[in-house]
Formats: sequence, structure tokens, C-alpha cells
Amino acid sequence: MVTSREAAKCLANVLLLESTTRQIFVDLGYPVKAAQRLKNDNREDELVNSRILFLITYDTTFDFSELLDDYQLAENIHLNILRHSKNYSKTGRRDPPNAIDIQALSETLKLLFNLSQYYPRHLSALAKAAPSVLKILCRIHLATPVLQPPVTYLVNALLNLSVEYDDKPLKDSDSNPYFPKPDQYCNIDRFISILDNAVRTYTEEQLETLATPLVTLLRKVFEFAPSNVRPHMQSALLPSNSERSQPLGQSNTLASRLLRLSNSPVAPSLRESVSSLLFELSDKDATSFVRNVGYGFASGFLMTHDLPVPASATEGWSTESSGGDLGEKLISVDGKEINPVTGQIREMEPEAPEEEMTEEEKEREAERLFVLFERLKATGVVNVKNPVEQAMDEGRFEEVE
Repeated sequence: MVTSREAAKCLANVLLLESTTRQIFVDLGYPVKAAQRLKNDNREDELVNSRILFLITYDTTFDFSELLDDYQLAENIHLNILRHSKNYSKTGRRDPPNAIDIQALSETLKLLFNLSQYYPRHLSALAKAAPSVLKILCRIHLATPVLQPPVTYLVNALLNLSVEYDDKPLKDSDSNPYFPKPDQYCNIDRFISILDNAVRTYTEEQLETLATPLVTLLRKVFEFAPSNVRPHMQSALLPSNSERSQPLGQSNTLASRLLRLSNSPVAPSLRESVSSLLFELSDKDATSFVRNVGYGFASGFLMTHDLPVPASATEGWSTESSGGDLGEKLISVDGKEINPVTGQIREMEPEAPEEEMTEEEKEREAERLFVLFERLKATGVVNVKNPVEQAMDEGRFEEVE
């Protein structure tokens, strides 16, 4: 068995380094043997065989439907991830997983993602792994920086598993693993915590690749979130009333950082995902969207998606007239008017300082007023005396040499 395992490792290296050998492997009928070995409760077997199967998802004509239908591939993936989940406890009393455990988990998660991506007909069977993936993600120790394997693979694996569970759409499932009955917020809070950590740690260029899947996952989860969870997500990810003492996007909160990312010139995919997330958190309503983030941040998204700009975006409004749950969030600002462009409370906006006029500007203004008064006097409509003429009559002018 040891010799066979070592040979499989060599084979996996060949398949990795020389992509043309993958079709040869398929033509010889070996994928079935690799899938059968995933039944073994052995992390090294899991690591190498998951890697082999993952590699042949690229550059081959192999159809995994046979393995999924006849060789319990989805069930074996589920069982392997379930075994991994038992290594993660709430108390942390168990020994942490070793390097082989983590590598095996990573390879299995990569395989799970590709199968869910390329074989949507089998999503229901693959989704059985979702509770174990969520359990690991909630309990795993988060390293610094946070978005690194296996956390990134856990997030990616969930992207396509957020559609259905128990042969039902997740929104109709009575046992939705994303919102477990004991604590419906636990998974959402973990996603948001990871995102908050990431946006404080990485550059915008790094976040473009690393954080976009996580933002996409939050969007998908919000879509089927229960009615009592949606406000929780909105309050965590949208700017709060306390941030409106200054223009939105200028504080150090997660919501402000997301607003800045929604305008990032160097992260186009992330910019689109974040803007879409904020729009969906606003119930896909343009008026609520502008109210929540300010027209300055909302305008680009509305225009690129051909969405009508609310009239209030150019007029301003009082929060007393806001309707719906999102409007209720603004009542704490005591009905004070909000600048629709910046999102700041009007009365907290700094007064624009009046610049002192130069002597030349004062002379030009005096000349302009003199001409205006002379024209007004010439109309005969009113009997008005030019202030300059009056000052000369009163002796308030003096000649300067």
C-alpha cells in the first residue's frame, strides 16, 4: 500500500507538470480507481487522489457524471470533509490539524468547487458537504493575513453550494445549514469578520483576487437569508447613522472601507461585486441605495446598469419621510436632512469659508455696482442715489497721491 501511495504521488506530479498526460490517464480508465480510493479513511490517500481528480477536470474530455452517479464520488467527498470537521472544536481542546490534514482538506475542497462549477446537475448531492464546510470555516483559527488556504478554498467551495440543500432551494429548506437554529447569525458573522479582517490587511490590488469570492458569497447568502437575518446583514455592512456626522466613506468602519472599494480604480471585479452587494442590501431599490451610501458612491453603479436616478438624489430629503425597514434605520438622526450626494447630515456640514477679496476685486465690484446704480437711476422707476456719489457729496472720499 505504501508503494502504491508513493507511485500515486509521482503520478500526481506528472499530471501537474505535463498537462498532456492527463488525457492519457483518462484514456487508460484510471479515474475510476482514483475515485474508489477516496473511500479510504486515510488523509494521504485523500490528498493524492483528490489532487489527481482535480487535475483531470482540466485539459481532458473526461465526464465526471459517471463517478458521481455510479461511484459515490459526491458522498465520499462529503465523508472526507466530515472527518476533517471533527478536528475543529469550539473549545479548541483538540490537537490542531497537521500539515497533511490541511493539504488533504485543501485538495478535496478544490475538487468540490470544480465539480460544483462544471456539473450543476449534481449540486444537490455535492451540497451535503456544506454543513461540514461551514463548521470548519467557523471554527478554524484565522491566520494573518486571513485569506490564505484553506480559508480561501472553504469560501470558494461554498460559492456554488449556496443554491439548494436537501433537494430544495435553500430559501425553502427547513434545515438551511447557513442559518442553523441555535445561532442563525454565526456563519454570517464569520463571513463578515473575515471580510473586515481582509479589507484592513490587503491592498486593493490583492483584494481584487482574494476578496471577490467572499463578497460574492455574501451576496448569494443575502438573497436567501431569512427575514430576521437580512436586517442583521444590512446593519453590519451598510453605513450606520453615527457615520453621518461626516461624508460617508471617510471613517474606518467596514462599511466605509466597502464604500471606498466600490470606487476602486484598480480592482474592477471587486468594485462591481461590492457595489452590487450594497445595492442588494438596499433591497435593489435605487432610492434606498442612494439614501444608504450617498449619490457620490451610487451614481456610477446606477448609470452603468441603466437604473433610474431618484429625483431626491438632486433635491435632498428629510429622514422623517423615509419608508420601510431601511428608512427606520435613519430615524436616530432625528429627522434631520441628509445631503444626498455625501450622505452627511446637513447641519453637520462645515460652513464654506468666505475668502477675503483682494483690492483689485474690490475695485471691480465697486465699478460694477456704480454702473448698476446709474442704470437703475436712468430708468426713472425709482429715485435712488448712487452710494459713490453720496459718499463724494458727504466728503468721505479723499484723494491719494
